[in-house]
Amino acid sequence: MTRKKKKSKRKNLPSYNKKTLKKFIVDLFRRNAGKLYNYKQIAKRLDIKDHDTKKLVNSVLYCLVDEEKLEEVYTGKFKFIAKGSFVTGIVDMTKRGTAYIISDDIEEDIFVSQSNLNHALHGDEVKIFISARKKRRQPEGEVVEIIKQSKTTFVGVLEISKHFAFLIPEGRNMPHDLFIPLNKLKGAKSGVKAIAEITDWPKGAKNPIAEIIEILGMPGNNDVEMHSILAEFDLPFKYPEKIIAEAEKIANEIKPADIKNRRDFRGITTITIDPEDAKDFDDALSIRQLPNKNYEIGVHIADVSHYVKQGTLLDEEAYNRATSVYLVDRVVPMLPERLSNLICSLRPNEEKLTFSAVFEMDDNANVVNKWFGRTIIKSDRRFTYDEAQQIIETDEGDFANEVLKMNELAQKLREQRYKKGSISFDKIEVKFHVDENGKPLDIYFKKSKEANKLIEEFMLLANKKVAEEIGKGKPKNAAKTFVYRVHDEPDLEKLNTFSNFIKRYGYSISLKNKKEIAGSMNNLLETVQGKSEQNVIENLAIRSMAKAEYSVDNIGHYGLAFDHYSHFTSPIRRYPDLMVHRLLESYLKGGQSANKAEYEKSCKHSSKMERTAAMAERSSIKYKQVEFMQDKLGQIFDGVISGVTEWGMYVEIVENKIEGMVSLREMEDDFYVFNEKEYSIIGQSHGNKYTIGDKVKIQISKANLKRKQLDYILVYD
Repeated sequence: MTRKKKKSKRKNLPSYNKKTLKKFIVDLFRRNAGKLYNYKQIAKRLDIKDHDTKKLVNSVLYCLVDEEKLEEVYTGKFKFIAKGSFVTGIVDMTKRGTAYIISDDIEEDIFVSQSNLNHALHGDEVKIFISARKKRRQPEGEVVEIIKQSKTTFVGVLEISKHFAFLIPEGRNMPHDLFIPLNKLKGAKSGVKAIAEITDWPKGAKNPIAEIIEILGMPGNNDVEMHSILAEFDLPFKYPEKIIAEAEKIANEIKPADIKNRRDFRGITTITIDPEDAKDFDDALSIRQLPNKNYEIGVHIADVSHYVKQGTLLDEEAYNRATSVYLVDRVVPMLPERLSNLICSLRPNEEKLTFSAVFEMDDNANVVNKWFGRTIIKSDRRFTYDEAQQIIETDEGDFANEVLKMNELAQKLREQRYKKGSISFDKIEVKFHVDENGKPLDIYFKKSKEANKLIEEFMLLANKKVAEEIGKGKPKNAAKTFVYRVHDEPDLEKLNTFSNFIKRYGYSISLKNKKEIAGSMNNLLETVQGKSEQNVIENLAIRSMAKAEYSVDNIGHYGLAFDHYSHFTSPIRRYPDLMVHRLLESYLKGGQSANKAEYEKSCKHSSKMERTAAMAERSSIKYKQVEFMQDKLGQIFDGVISGVTEWGMYVEIVENKIEGMVSLREMEDDFYVFNEKEYSIIGQSHGNKYTIGDKVKIQISKANLKRKQLDYILVYD
């Protein structure tokens, strides 16, 4: 695994994002330990000239003070807190058993050999001692302390011999088999999939000692494989009995006391629009025309906070899960089904308790008035996206006037958003039709249509206005702790690399400023629609952007071009939304600011669990893709090169977007070498060149379900 050394200086680049800026500032202080700097001096050293980035420098300095990496010696003057040659970071394990430590304390990743990991595993938070550089590009280090283990349980296949047993882990980032004493098998038989927990790892021992804690079943069974994927990412696939019992105690009926101080929307036309297979309807829209000819749009969200109280077992479980998990063939809900599918779900013709954002809008979709508070609603109709789309396309159907007016307003909201610099990432989703046993029958693609965008725009509006209510305007609220959904500015180095790549296809983007980046990116994404390079360019565009996350430190949402943004609209399936409901309710009543440190900790946990759930979803998709291709060995398909590495190139099949690997070892017409700068592999004898985006023909050679891996070979014309 090769890692490119990061440049120490950034010349002729217009801005930094927060994450990159943190690393450069820490590195500057580290190299000049003992010196004092203010934000203007740092901006000058880093060649930062624009006002917004200078403000970000000042914000980052105080973040680093909170993280105890800097101290403010005098007002506005900062000094590095020297900690010798020790840094902390997260282990990023390679397949070979070596690792890189990713740390905010140093600009570059730190290489650690397998012998210097000292039993640290992938994802662990560790303290390392940085040794002197040798011949390697990266600095090298040794793990001296495991601060926090990422995980101690692993899923794999059990192999039992006469005197001992091993669990062979499935995850690519676990290079060690787990030794299982025969008296710790819990009745498991050889060949089964099981979950084992590490109980000891003696110093000097090659393998950790573990015990079986759960038997999943035989490989190949759909439920076993889906449960294995969840277990691999430390995600639960069932609820403890005590949590189910607590959920069962919650009454479904609404009492008069429950609605005493709520605004009543039961007499106003209200609908839900959701996927056909959805069961947890956590948002509804109401609409009515006011006497002044404006429209009142109510965004009504399930009032989960009414039922799930802080400090309860249910709340603790929801916090730990942080999100619902969506695999190919199932949803693993954040809340037990009694709550998610029954009590809190905004089902038609049932009175439901909600927390609402209500907007008065003129005919141009300008918000002229807003209100937030607890409500009660009664949905008149449950629409699927297809049903709502049918109304939009034909002007006919139940509540057609209401749906059409909401769609008209939503389109105007979207137009306003794009004019202000919002980026339109509208990626195609890969979906499967599966039989009763979970076997994939065919693949189809789900694309967002007007009905989806109708809902999206009003959810975005509610999330934005809720964040603004606390984060701006009223001085009494401005300093209060809140949970924001933030999206940092892109790293300009990544955007430059992306810009250079798309030029080979005749495309370009402007890097002058935020608005021009967004406008040109939208034009690019629209231009590539339907072309063979669409998926490759969309994926690379997304990778050039920062990742959205939760934080109490509001830096805005770059992708949406919102200065304030939060998540308010899905508390059934996202814990941060539940936190937002509780904070908003408290502040609307004049409550004191919540503890910032506690909420930041919760934000980091929620962001981590969101990323974990996304990885599990991708893993389940990959498994089903490999399963779908098992009976197609030897078949030939048109493909597009989607990635290149030192060991081969990834090719995506055009008709079904399934990706596989063409190994360099299988390319026998020449000796090929990876060229990182050109996204290419190049033949040394004949000069043949294969680059990301090139069209090729491939043949399916292997389908390895255990590794979730497809092997292709090139077919030459």
